[in-house]
Amino acid sequence: MEPIFLPKTWSLFKKGLLTKNISNDIFAGIIVGIVALPLAIAFAVASGVSPEKGIITAVVAGFIIALLGGSRVQIGGPTGAFIIIVYGIVQKYGIDGLIISTIMAGLMLIAFGVLRLGSVLKFFPHPLIVGFTSGIALVIFSTQIKDAMGLPIDKLPAEFIAKWEVYFHHIQDFNPAAILITIGTIVITVFSGRIIPKIPGSFLAIIIMTLAVGIFGIEVNTIESIFGNIPNKVGITFPTIHFDQLGQYLQPALTIALLGAIESLLSAVVADGMISSTHRSNTELIAQGIANIVTPFFGGIPATGAIARTATNVKNNGRTPIAGIVHALTLLLIMLFFGKWAILIPMPVLAGILIVVAYNMSEMKSFFSILKGSKYDVFILVSTFLLTVFVDLTVAIEVGVVLSSLLFMQRMSKLSKIIPIEAESDTLENYADIPKGVEIFEISGPFFFAAARRYEETLKDISHTSKVVIIRMRHVPFIDGTGLQNLKQTIKDLKSRRIQIVLSGVQPEVLEELEKGGISTLIGQANITSNFDLALARTELILKKIA
Repeated sequence: MEPIFLPKTWSLFKKGLLTKNISNDIFAGIIVGIVALPLAIAFAVASGVSPEKGIITAVVAGFIIALLGGSRVQIGGPTGAFIIIVYGIVQKYGIDGLIISTIMAGLMLIAFGVLRLGSVLKFFPHPLIVGFTSGIALVIFSTQIKDAMGLPIDKLPAEFIAKWEVYFHHIQDFNPAAILITIGTIVITVFSGRIIPKIPGSFLAIIIMTLAVGIFGIEVNTIESIFGNIPNKVGITFPTIHFDQLGQYLQPALTIALLGAIESLLSAVVADGMISSTHRSNTELIAQGIANIVTPFFGGIPATGAIARTATNVKNNGRTPIAGIVHALTLLLIMLFFGKWAILIPMPVLAGILIVVAYNMSEMKSFFSILKGSKYDVFILVSTFLLTVFVDLTVAIEVGVVLSSLLFMQRMSKLSKIIPIEAESDTLENYADIPKGVEIFEISGPFFFAAARRYEETLKDISHTSKVVIIRMRHVPFIDGTGLQNLKQTIKDLKSRRIQIVLSGVQPEVLEELEKGGISTLIGQANITSNFDLALARTELILKKIA
């Protein structure tokens, strides 16, 4: 069984793998740190807090999540999914309320991990994951059009369609220089590896394009022109806590915890697929919880695993938690010492890098492959994709999970069937010797709520001339509460018609549930048999007693 808490950092250190490709991890961490800078600032401002809070979150939470997490490549920090939640909490409860809610969310995340709830995500179907990540890729791409084309737009709407309406409205105002820089960044990022394989393409693109803009005085937006100077101080913050008011923070705290758990574990699953690894779900949840407890005291906001930045890390050859740690340290150094240089990076460069990341995340081959498959998988894929793009990523996951579960149950119910044995008389060599008044049915598949009603209706149609009904259950792997209740009601109905029931081939696990549910008491322990021959023998005894 997987340990509740065993950080990947420790496992890789014991195996001697932590520093095997340290140069790649350092480069990846630096690039992710630079890419994360404007995102951290933007997420903070959009959430209704000051810009440095986003950077502090990426530094503190990013460091803790990398050091203690259950994923080799997870990058933690503020994400777009939290914007509306954080904004609402700040408006209603203020900064102190946000700090308290985030700390409580951290405690909840730790509880999720201790209770081993992280493994639940391992049951998420592949079409749901592909639909979600493809939707995220499209959302990331759509957010970069403004900077990629140099469009003079002050504020973009959050909605996907509204965003594109604004783009088309301003399309005639595009900046040719911005487009050329974006295209140049994409070309360098994608193809430079063939010439200089040891240096990540996105790192080269940042250096080359930033120098080009500075040397030739190209008029494009930079981090400085959009976000201003980078703050260079970190302090400790203690909220004012009124213990009699903690109850009001439970709902926002639970929202943060659930969203953080879903997004971080999904990010870890996506990363697993990209590097052929396996994360430790419960460890990841506990690390996320610790990060969200510690970060608010430094002035940070809620944090989780960031899919886009994690993908950027992987695509730049980050393979161990060192990359995540370096990403946090890079942001800290930028904030404290090198902000005046980082602010010169052109926004079209970052847009080009993120467009490449979006393309790599899109999983286009998997997406179109699933579209050619089962209609159930297509429905899950398309629903999750559309909800991610047009509604909200959290809603997409929640609805996707519910739809997947419902469709799975529907498919299982179709596989579960009850068949009168006359339809398969050739399977019984001594069928002709079975006396009149005996009917035989065979149940195949799980006896659960989705199929229980059909079983009950079939058994209720038994002929009034029948005296004994043998129900073969050798192919029933389990029975749930609804199945037990329906079987109990069916037995009572048949007994009221003076019809005896004999169960045949009951598996040990099912027998245990029948005994717990009172079925054995209702029909008698002797009428529950382990094989069909014993069931026939028991039937003969019952018929003799009746006669």
